[in-house]
Amino acid sequence: MNGGEALVKTLIAQGYDLAFGVPGESYLAVLEAMRAASFRFIVTRHESGAAFAADAVGKLTRRPGLAFVTRGPGATNAAIGVHTAAQGSTPLVLFIGQAPSHRLGREAFQEIDYGAMFGAIAKQVIEPREPGEVAATTGRALEAALSERPGPVVLVLPEDVTMGDAGTPEIPASKELTPLAPPPDAIGRAGKRIEAARRPIVIAGGMISHEGAHGALIDFAEASGAVVTTAWRRQDAFPCDHPAYGGHLGIGRGRHHRALFAECDLVIAAGTRLDDITTEEGTLIRPGLELIQIYPEAAVLARSHASIPIRAAAGAALKALTAALEREAPPERIAWRDQAHREQSAFARPGEDPKLAPLGRVAMARVVEAVAERVGRDHVIVNDAGNFAGWVQRYFPFREPYSQLAPTSGAMGYALPAACAAALARAGATVVAFVGDGGFMMTGQELATAAAHRLPVKIILCDNGALGTILMHQLRCFGADHDFAVALDNPDFAGLARAYGARGFAVEETEQFAPAFEAALGHDGPALIQLKLDVRDISAFGPIEF
Repeated sequence: MNGGEALVKTLIAQGYDLAFGVPGESYLAVLEAMRAASFRFIVTRHESGAAFAADAVGKLTRRPGLAFVTRGPGATNAAIGVHTAAQGSTPLVLFIGQAPSHRLGREAFQEIDYGAMFGAIAKQVIEPREPGEVAATTGRALEAALSERPGPVVLVLPEDVTMGDAGTPEIPASKELTPLAPPPDAIGRAGKRIEAARRPIVIAGGMISHEGAHGALIDFAEASGAVVTTAWRRQDAFPCDHPAYGGHLGIGRGRHHRALFAECDLVIAAGTRLDDITTEEGTLIRPGLELIQIYPEAAVLARSHASIPIRAAAGAALKALTAALEREAPPERIAWRDQAHREQSAFARPGEDPKLAPLGRVAMARVVEAVAERVGRDHVIVNDAGNFAGWVQRYFPFREPYSQLAPTSGAMGYALPAACAAALARAGATVVAFVGDGGFMMTGQELATAAAHRLPVKIILCDNGALGTILMHQLRCFGADHDFAVALDNPDFAGLARAYGARGFAVEETEQFAPAFEAALGHDGPALIQLKLDVRDISAFGPIEF
């Protein structure tokens, strides 16, 4: 067999049957091996779409999503997905065709030094030198993407290495990774500190979902009586209707969230690296506030300066902490927790507050409410980057694990390719993608991918004719009449959807949305609903006049 065949045989042997990519002449042997093996290879219309789709598969399946791109332009286009996976701690392997080995170092056609290019954002950059090494390095890349803190790995494939004779290499089997066990002494100290706390708060992060540790977190919450918040765009880590739920630590949080952290005396960071948005650039955890942090990567723990760092898998540590608690949570703690949940429930309920009334004719809060009422239990909500996402994050009730896909890196263009991936990885689930007009114009061509495969994704396109987040920042920084370079001259998005072979709807009044969404859900392929929004309605906390 050649190197390309060895690669595909390794993927199949380890249980992988789905990859995304844009074909390139630098990995023809891999493509031929996929054809011969009937491997599912979804051709996206841009390499960024392939990498975003792979990120979504990594989040939903907890195994590396796979993307294949050609050298040079293909690799640079896919870099946005590698960065997204790195910041989101998502397992992903990007396979890059490379110039022939004997041409490397001579500025060969489309040559790039991928170690230099991806070294700062990928966990590893691996390059086999001989065809006989391809199977082993493929297995190593898949394992590296999952080990300790998951993330992206880049596997570089010189053309002659995949074309050349690999002999009869040993095809590596998938390895069962053992969760990192917590140190008993740290668990003992943390258990005592939790029992002594008056008002403890948990911040639940991405490792909860990656490990499938939702049950362990619920058990800990109920045993400890702590308030549970979710880190930035990790809302499916904990059910919003649980009495311990205290809200999402994202952009545009409520006053009650800040009050909670002002009142608390202990934070338990469970599987979160405590990113900038979650911690409000490090200010949320005030000086002197004790911090217990559970995370599998030593470097993350070192920079957080936790009082009690626990280098471990989040699920294993939470189970150990639950077992270490020797007495029930005091009534005062439970009362504080219950009050936090009541305040969060009120915050997440679309109401009649006149300050939040839209100036335009489409109310985003009601749109999100209508989606929540109709998607059923098995769903995946995808949101792109942009101010419109504030309504999704505030009002959509995330109750189920693996029901949210969103780029913690803030990358625009994520939603549509991620939704396509979700429809493939979770066949039968209702997949709804919220995207802005700016983000859609970056990867909207993936509607062709959705149409080609009859993927029943439902896209809610928030069209306000502007790059709304940047507009809002300009107004806040410089005042009225200082908007610049943010206006968008958009096409007829509903008509564009129809041209791609999807159903297209245009909504100009709130009352038009529910019937349009019902029709979209009833369609067995992709459908897009264009919401024509007033640009002044760019915040879930009320309109901005300018």
